[in-house]
This record gives sequence, structure tokens and C-alpha cells, in this order.
Amino acid sequence: MGLTIRLDERVTLGQVAEAACDRRPIDLDEQSWRRVADSRALLDKFVSDGRIIYGVTTSVGGFADRFVPAEDAQQLQENLIRAVATNVGAYLDEDTTRAIMIARVVSLSLGNSAIQPENLQIYLAMINADILPCIPEKGSLGTSGDLGPLAYIAMVSIGQWKARYRGELLDGGEALRRAGISPARLSYKEGLAMINGTAGMVGIALLTYQSARRLIELYHVVSALSIEGLAGIVDPFHPQVHSVKPHRGQARAADLIYRGLRDSGLARAERDIEAILAARRDDDSTNGASADKMAIEDAYSIRCTPQILGPVIDSLDWIGTTIENELNSTSDNPIVLPDVGEAFHNGHFHGQYIAMAMDHLSIALTTVTNLANRRVDRFLDQSNSNGLPPFLCRENPGLRLGLMGGQFMTASVTAETRALTVPISIQSLTTTADFQDIVSFGFVGARRAREILRNTAYVIAFELLCACQAADIRGADGLSSWTRPLYERVRRIVPYLDRDITLTDHLEAITDFLLSSEAGDFAGLADDEEEYPNDLVDQHV
Repeated sequence: MGLTIRLDERVTLGQVAEAACDRRPIDLDEQSWRRVADSRALLDKFVSDGRIIYGVTTSVGGFADRFVPAEDAQQLQENLIRAVATNVGAYLDEDTTRAIMIARVVSLSLGNSAIQPENLQIYLAMINADILPCIPEKGSLGTSGDLGPLAYIAMVSIGQWKARYRGELLDGGEALRRAGISPARLSYKEGLAMINGTAGMVGIALLTYQSARRLIELYHVVSALSIEGLAGIVDPFHPQVHSVKPHRGQARAADLIYRGLRDSGLARAERDIEAILAARRDDDSTNGASADKMAIEDAYSIRCTPQILGPVIDSLDWIGTTIENELNSTSDNPIVLPDVGEAFHNGHFHGQYIAMAMDHLSIALTTVTNLANRRVDRFLDQSNSNGLPPFLCRENPGLRLGLMGGQFMTASVTAETRALTVPISIQSLTTTADFQDIVSFGFVGARRAREILRNTAYVIAFELLCACQAADIRGADGLSSWTRPLYERVRRIVPYLDRDITLTDHLEAITDFLLSSEAGDFAGLADDEEEYPNDLVDQHV
């Protein structure tokens, strides 16, 4: 089934992501089409009345003080979309391009932008025919929206520029011809309506957010598996511990991990460790000394997992709401509101919401990268792994190096990711003779968050590989029923390593899995796992 956009219903991020990635057809309901037509009719009346409206009877940008007669409207609008199409770099991938196109249609369908219904229909036809304009990824200010990225879509709609169609790279006009779509003829305001908005950054942001959300949900299972691999202590995750600190995300993270480890034979209970340590204390012959550096508490990268993942979860909630609000917004200028009978000049195109949301997403993901990086170190350092062999190399250590080399990658990627996390939403530069004097760089922020997302997945992929290796060394039969399916999924990609191999292809494959929709299948807990057994802690050895 396709996505029908309804004026009285909020479009969700999941709907757009599904439509973009699964090539679902898009349509508008009748109420939306009526409002689009009413907005255009109102603008036609304003033009006939001689109103002075930006981008309609005036030029745009730094030439906003110049008047343009109605008979030159098509020329002005076509000049506009050609003049701002100055992006450079590689073309965006097909899923992202579709998400951007759908996001623009959602905004225009609200009927406040005065686009002609027949030209909006051309956008829908392009999406449904899978005509995908080539959008160079670098060069958007994110204020007057994503002028450059959206201009390439507008140019293809009038039969210009380049597009991908059925596996071929074609001239835009040829792509329309093959699909049986007549090119758009732009009248006043329409080029501006097509490009003056935040759909570019929203399209990238929503796909990145959806993948990030799945990854963080799955990371709770990865965390539980790492706790098992490091013989960690479960008691710090008990719900009573987190009842005294009312952060929603923290409580949820602790809850998931605690319940997920309820039947683990590898995670440990504090009272058992306390008994062992008490026996050592009372044994005069050893004076408490032991080759096993058992401690009553785990390191922060284990014990503080809820306090670290909690703010990540809470940030994701705000980020998702922010992107969805922007998706369902009229984000161009001017707006023509048929229900109040007036046009308003405004700044709805400004991308600061998305820019800041993407900075927050980058910070959240880098926080998880830091956490995963520290756990990798604990797995590989014999003095910190609760009895694991150095570098997880059980067979022929010294002749073999085990997983030593993988940490080179994780340290490098972690450092690079930290450098990428410098906020972009505060890096404003003035342009257009100080007309656009404070800009958001939201499109850049969204692209960068997408890069950070994959970097995070690389580091998690190696942590997960270490956790599975550690589980095999300790005895994978002791894994909990929650972590075992993830362990088995990883083992279909890479076996237990009793010899040194090149890990690159395996790490790429695990990373692709972590960022896929399949990853969501491993994150949830079954309904019968909702209750806490009173003797849960006693089950752990």
C-alpha cells in the first residue's frame, strides 16, 4: 500500500522512511487538493489586485527591492532555480532523494504555499515513477531553506538537469518523457515554493534518525551481551536503584538490561562477589590477595550504562519530535493562507530546529561511541576483563595477535567522530549582501550526523565482535535468552576466531546489519518478560 497524505492527519517519520526506502506510491486526499487550489486562487487574486509580494511581484534574495511584472513570472522562477543550483560533491543516494522529495510534498500539501495543483501533481508523478533528480550533497546554507538541493528537484520537474530513472542517468527532460510526464510550467511564486523550505535537511534527518533509533535500541542488547562477556554485575540495573533518580531514559535503559539478563549464567550478582571477597578477607593465609582482581563494583562503562544511555534516549525523543514537527510544517516564504484570506512574509524556511536537532543527535551518537570504545579496551586488556585472555586470544597467544588490531580502528574512528561533533548550528556565516545574515547549516548538520551514525556503528560492531568472542571463551551456553539471538546472528557473519584473519569485511557486514531494519527484530523483550522475579539476583552465579 502507498502513503496518502491527509490534511487532517500528522505524517510520521516512519511513514516517510517506509515510503522512501520501499518505493511506496504517494497521493494526497481530496481535502489537501482543495486547500492547495484555494491557496493558489487567493494568490491569483492578490496579483490581480496589484499587491506587492516577495517572489511574486518582486525579485528575490539580494534583489528583493526590484519589481518584476507578472508577465515575466516564468522567466524569474526558472532563473531562480537555475541560479541557486550551485551544490557540489557526490550525488545523494536514491533513498535519501526520495525522502527529500516526499518531505517537500508533505509541506506543499498543507496548502499554504500557493503552488498550482497541476505542478504539485508533477512532483507526485515523479516520485511515483521513481524519477530521482541528482542532488549534489554539499553547498546548502539551510536558510532560506535548502535552496540548492531542492532546486535540482525543481529543475527536473521543468525538464532540465539530470535524473536517475530505471537504472539510467538521463537528462531531466528525457526522464520525464520516458515516464509520460509533461514538464511543469512555472508561474509566479512557484519556483520559490519548490525550493524555499527545509525538506532537504528533513529528508536526511528523518532517515538518519530512524536508523539511529534502531541502533540505540539494539545497543541495549549489545550492552547486556558485553556485561555477560565481561562477567559484569547485574545489581546496579535493579529497578529499585533507579526509582530514586527520575530520568525516564535512564529508568528504561536499566529496566531493559535488568530484565534481559534475568536468566543469564554469565552475568554476576553482587552478593555472590561479596561472599567471595569476605572469604578472602577472613582468610589469614592470603591476607585478601588473589590473582583474580575481583571487585565489588564494575567500571563505569558497565555500571553507569543506564546513566549514559538514559540521556541518549531522552535526547532521541526530543530529536524525533523536532524532525516530525518540521516535516509537518509549512516552511516557505511567503505563505498564502486561504482560511484567513491573507499572505504573510515570514522566516519559516530557517533550519535552526533541524540544525540543532542534528547537533544533538551527533552528540548522542558520539556518547555511545565513547562508551563502546571504552568497553573494547576492557575486553582486550587482560588486567580489566575479569579473567579473559589478553586481546581475547586464547589459542597460541603471541604467535597470534587475536583482536589487538581491531582496537586501532575503533580508536581512530572514535577520535574522528569526536572531531566531527563540533556543533555546526552555531557556525553561521552571512551571505547575499547581508540579506541572509544568520544561517543554520541544517543540511550540513544532517549529513554529518549521518556520517557519525555509521562511525558509531563501526565501533559498536567491534564491541559486539569482542562480546561474542568473550562469550565463547566463557561458555556461550550461559548467555541469556535475550542476548543469544544477537550472538547467533553475529556468528552467521563471523565465527569464533581461533586464528588471525582480516576483519574488514566482517566488520562492514556487522555494521550493515546494525544499521538495517532487521536490527529492530533483536531489540525487544517478550511480553512474558515484563515482571521482575523476586529471586532474580539469586539466579546469578
